[in-house]
Amino acid sequence: MAPALAWWSPDAGFEAAPVWLELAGSHVALVGVAGQRERHAARQAVRQAVRAALPGLFGVAPGAIGLHAVSGSGLAPYATVHGKEGERRVALAFSHDEALSVAAVGRDGLVGIDVMRIVEIPDWQALARDYLGPDVARALAARAGADRPAALARAWSEREARLKCLGLGIGEWRDGEDADLQACRCLPLALPDGYIGTLALAAAGARAGQ
Repeated sequence: MAPALAWWSPDAGFEAAPVWLELAGSHVALVGVAGQRERHAARQAVRQAVRAALPGLFGVAPGAIGLHAVSGSGLAPYATVHGKEGERRVALAFSHDEALSVAAVGRDGLVGIDVMRIVEIPDWQALARDYLGPDVARALAARAGADRPAALARAWSEREARLKCLGLGIGEWRDGEDADLQACRCLPLALPDGYIGTLALAAAGARAGQ
């Protein structure tokens, strides 16, 4: 079963409190925000949702939480949680497309997440060839036309989630990168119709803060 998100709104808070999900040996919490189409507002809203979720997840006061993003560093965003045992660093990942924003919190490991609206892309062949690689491009070409937009969104979402999990930026596909990316395990997300989402979990041994 695809893991579900805890949905949050600026006016009403969470529909149901976020909880830790045990997925592929990792503990992950997932939150989502719908309805914010403007990118800056969406980024702010999903970060507010994460900030609202962390105190309950870790059993600390709101003031014990810090969210951090090192701009231009290529490093993934993270949170710091100040508890009885000192400061803890927690992996975070964010994604936004159209009116949907999502975030993942990794309690004990690295995470990546990506959401994509399913749309028809006229130049999908060039996009797949340049960014997803020849194997994926051939598989997409073999798909029926009606099925291809969702298949492309799934492939793109998985690639982006894996890259975020490893702290890498999006770039053109290159020979030799698949081994590192394939080490991340991908799970589909339960999202509203019209969207594809992927959660990526790092291979065993890659822990938050490393």
